Amino acid sequence: MNRCVWLHAFAVLTAAATFLLIIAGALVVGHEAGLAVPDWPLSYGTWMPPMEGGIFYEHGHRMIAATVGLLTVVLAIWLWRTEPRRWVPWLGLVAVIAVIVQGVLGGITVLYLLPIPVLIGHASLAQAFFCLVLGLALFTSRVWNDPFEQVEDVQVPAFRRLCAAMTAAIFIQLALGAALRHKAFGVLPHLFWAGTVSVLVVWIAFRAAHKWSHMPQLRLLRNLAVGMPSLLVLQLVLGAGSYWIRIATRDAVQPQLSTVWITTAHVAVGALLLGASWVLTLLAYRRLSTPKRILSLAGSPEKTLA
Repeated sequence: MNRCVWLHAFAVLTAAATFLLIIAGALVVGHEAGLAVPDWPLSYGTWMPPMEGGIFYEHGHRMIAATVGLLTVVLAIWLWRTEPRRWVPWLGLVAVIAVIVQGVLGGITVLYLLPIPVLIGHASLAQAFFCLVLGLALFTSRVWNDPFEQVEDVQVPAFRRLCAAMTAAIFIQLALGAALRHKAFGVLPHLFWAGTVSVLVVWIAFRAAHKWSHMPQLRLLRNLAVGMPSLLVLQLVLGAGSYWIRIATRDAVQPQLSTVWITTAHVAVGALLLGASWVLTLLAYRRLSTPKRILSLAGSPEKTLA
């Protein structure tokens, strides 16, 4: 494999590690282990405390976070040394800054005893960082860089803008989910916004399946769009399961494994849904172009009227 292929593979590895980090963070919340280690950046004054009880989840989360931080720094340096498109290395630098801020927010949650606004910000930045490294993986791929023929985005509203709206809506929904998990408010805002997300996902999937069924150059976009409702259904089922199992186990002294795993799966699928929507949005802006103006006010009256 040449250098570009190795770079892309490393970017994919960084994105996969970030996804694992999101799962680890969800396990910390599920096991209520956020204060199992009371100090930061060390854990009980050492780099490796006994990995037992809640310490396993909290310190394990820190270890994965440190690994993601190291991968991000290496990826950024690699981009600066080899990437000719100047905006891509700058994006790598933004990723490094984001992962540092994320680490600091994680420390604040421990040192200030889990302040809710910081917890929500920490969870939301994790999803934004995941999108950032997914973008870097896409920008270094053949899917992005191989020659292709753009297709005019003639639909109204524009498919690209619908995808961007869907991505923004999913991100808001995940932030609302983080607020719900940390008891900032009740379930109603999360339920209401889930309806908005569902409408956008189904709308985009229907348009892609209906309009592009005979356009092989847009097969990738179509497959992504058509596949998203499956993730959405799984996410809705997990969300309903998370809500009802929390009610059923609300009197339990300790977090139940069934509750932990279904809520963690809900967070993980939410991240996948956001990531798929983000990649679809980027590809839509890459593969679809603004419609050319056939008629011009500066043209002749005869052509304009025709």
